[in-house]
Amino acid sequence: MPNFEKEFGVKATVDTYESNEELIAKLQSGVSGYDLVCPSGYAITVLSALGLIEKLDASRIPNLGNIAATFRKTSFDPNDELTVPWQWGTTGVAYRKDLLPAPPDSWAIFHDKAHAGKMTMMDDMRDVVGAWLRFRGHSLNSKDPAQLAQAKADAVLAKANLQSFLSAPVKAQLISGDVRVAQLWNGDTAQAAAENDQIAFVLPKEGGSIWLDAMVMPKTAPNKKAAHAFLNYVLRPEVGAAISNATGYGTPNEKAAPLLARPVPFPTPEEMAKLEYIQDLGADAQAWDQLWTEIKAG
Repeated sequence: MPNFEKEFGVKATVDTYESNEELIAKLQSGVSGYDLVCPSGYAITVLSALGLIEKLDASRIPNLGNIAATFRKTSFDPNDELTVPWQWGTTGVAYRKDLLPAPPDSWAIFHDKAHAGKMTMMDDMRDVVGAWLRFRGHSLNSKDPAQLAQAKADAVLAKANLQSFLSAPVKAQLISGDVRVAQLWNGDTAQAAAENDQIAFVLPKEGGSIWLDAMVMPKTAPNKKAAHAFLNYVLRPEVGAAISNATGYGTPNEKAAPLLARPVPFPTPEEMAKLEYIQDLGADAQAWDQLWTEIKAG
């Protein structure tokens, strides 16, 4: 960010959020001042349907040509007019190799009382409920009441063993050993592993989520010229590589790939068969929200 600020003579402010739902709620409530936000694919579908984001001016972003074909014409932006892909990754289990007798291979690890108080799952409705749906062999986008009821029961059972529901901040606890098993993204696990080589990542045998986050522009963006300049800047090969080298996540910038210090391999065909993209729940979102409230209170 400092390099961008220096080159373009602007001051950038970065804000963070714990989940896509938090971001959607912020924009729905009328919070303004954001020039760009970075949601996951399904949340972009929601933001677009709500009329909260606008089309980008491709003529101001000539580096769009650097984006790999895999990440173009997505289900949430079929005409490539709303988004600039940012990073992609998977959600699985981070663990301490030195504190577990064997690598965990299933979401069932969170039901193991032997690690009670030393585990966390993410503070994210879609990832937690989705994990327990996959555990029972269902789609993580299920809307079936019986399947969701079972996922709730599994989540409540796991909650009894959790230290908390916690997302990115759990990295520090993995490094210290206060947490030995955590539901986490692959890139954040890589960041923690760079500080403690006893930290590793595994995709549970039942599968999990694969996601693509992308930059979009709110309709209320006050600095649209600078926002377009930033989007074009991050699509430079050397900048795209620097971002992935720092985050540990995969880059959608195909010209950045040869510059990566630690290449992030795309999931194998066998792994892809077990991974799903999170989809917009539509009218069923309210039922999921209620389920999540009950899980956290249970």
